[in-house]
Amino acid sequence: MKITKLGHSCLLVEMPDRTALFDPGVMSNVDVDSLEFLDDIIITHEHADHINMELIPKLVEKFPDVRITSTPGAVSQLKGAGIAASSEESDGIVFFNAPHEDVEPLFPKPDEIGVHYLDMLTHPGDSHSFEESKDILALPVTAPWGATTKAVHLALEHKPKYVIPIHDWHWRDEAREMMYGGLEQALGAEGITFIKIKDGEPVNLDV
Repeated sequence: MKITKLGHSCLLVEMPDRTALFDPGVMSNVDVDSLEFLDDIIITHEHADHINMELIPKLVEKFPDVRITSTPGAVSQLKGAGIAASSEESDGIVFFNAPHEDVEPLFPKPDEIGVHYLDMLTHPGDSHSFEESKDILALPVTAPWGATTKAVHLALEHKPKYVIPIHDWHWRDEAREMMYGGLEQALGAEGITFIKIKDGEPVNLDV
């Protein structure tokens, strides 16, 4: 599985026969022209840092057969813009309970889906309240709603093979480098490989 982080919580996930884009929000850096294939767009919830309503139409224009999966609220928002989407599971996309952490009164708390993708990758959106992980865990490592220490404890509890850090737009580069080093050490001591992923640079993971 080849994974490219495109900023914040946005991941491009490529397999030989299928390509998915997770949470292309306003803090992501998605170059539509550079994408060769796109079968799925998966949006965990409707906050703007996970769904960019200016970007999605451009993706649909280039890939008219792309399947978009999200929550009922996001599906309604997309349909209001003339974009078809579904709130149902489909082949290779399995939902799990991953409620959005409390952000009120700063922001409204939306409905959210956690997604297991191809039985290999777990993306929980903005949640530290989920009960399981596949071999690859996309882990929110910092947020107004969550602590990095809670993220570490979650990974140690669920014991994925790999951890990909997401939701870290809030860190400046120096802080990110320092925190990635600490996460790598803490998780590596328990046999979990922390991927010090860099935006735009793909990594290949054996699962």
